[in-house]
Amino acid sequence: MQFIDLGAQRARIEDKINHAVAKVVAGGHYILGPEVAEFERQMASYLGVKHAIACANGTDALLMPLMARNIGRGDAVFCPGFTFAATAEVIALTGAEPVFIDVLPDSFNMDPQQLAETIAATRREGRLKPKAIIPVDLFGLPADYDALAALAAAENLFVIEDAAQAIGGKWRGADGKTHMCGALGDVGATSFYPAKPLGCYGDGGAMFTNNDELAAVLRSLLFHGKGETQYDNVRIGLNSRLDTVQAAILLEKLAILEDEMEKRAQIGARYAAGLSDIVRVPHIGENRRSAYAQYTIRVPGGGVRHRDALKAHLQEAGIPSVVYYIKPLHLQTAYKHFPRAVGGLPVSEQLAHEVLSLPMHPYLSAADQDKIIGSIRAFMGVNSAGA
Repeated sequence: MQFIDLGAQRARIEDKINHAVAKVVAGGHYILGPEVAEFERQMASYLGVKHAIACANGTDALLMPLMARNIGRGDAVFCPGFTFAATAEVIALTGAEPVFIDVLPDSFNMDPQQLAETIAATRREGRLKPKAIIPVDLFGLPADYDALAALAAAENLFVIEDAAQAIGGKWRGADGKTHMCGALGDVGATSFYPAKPLGCYGDGGAMFTNNDELAAVLRSLLFHGKGETQYDNVRIGLNSRLDTVQAAILLEKLAILEDEMEKRAQIGARYAAGLSDIVRVPHIGENRRSAYAQYTIRVPGGGVRHRDALKAHLQEAGIPSVVYYIKPLHLQTAYKHFPRAVGGLPVSEQLAHEVLSLPMHPYLSAADQDKIIGSIRAFMGVNSAGA
């Protein structure tokens, strides 16, 4: 059994992938070939934004918007403590300081109330100037963008949506309009790492915005800060172009993404039906669609030992599972000296002892899912759903 079965997806579109790659190789346009522009066009259309700017990886996709806004030393950027390191890493790389905010226990996403309190405390202290917020759509579920957008507007803060796990997810706001993950901030950033809901066969990333001026700066930054030509350098930039081969692969994967999102939703609903009475399952809500990059449960009672015992039990049954994340960022060696939220991050610290991610991909069979659910119920001492 696979935790994420890329082989099954490849088998579905293997001929198309092979043809697309061969076409790029034969065409000879390996850097910024026509497939890159076409992928950007289709991604912008899918997300409903004016600009999709492809780049080399998801970390660069988070870093370059900070660079574009000249965020650096003396600035505060607020991000969740319960996420992958890249979210905070890019802040530190600019010379700014990440300020870690706790997450909500049901969505695992940034707590807007604590964020508001911490922004106010940061302003009172005066050492750092609040500049931006990087909410993360963790495990594919969009954060509360009604609350976050209102707070950002009131505080004049730049919002960089970390949608690295969430392409395909949706958020219906208080205005009644549905927005795609990646299109929910001033700029969105994503990763096309192979295991993502939309992934390539290597590294890749993209940024999304409706701001023409910002889009132009981001395109300059990803190509060594170029101006009119690549030999006219108007700013310090990076080498962060998406390879044409990866763009060609992503075009074929984008074509089946909506079908895969529907399958992920069905699998998520089946997990919830089989497990919600014995473990805490993801709470999606009526106004959201999760991209289900991961299906992450909370194992109640007994803390980390109980969770790890379940993980071992599943492994013995041939069922893979992964802990995302074993330690929140504010407790890690590289980041523990940075500021943290008023009241600390108790939810993040508790989640690290309880979370366990189960196999989740569009090609997970009903038989395999029955085995997973049955194994968890057996471990918990419950024989059937609802018992």
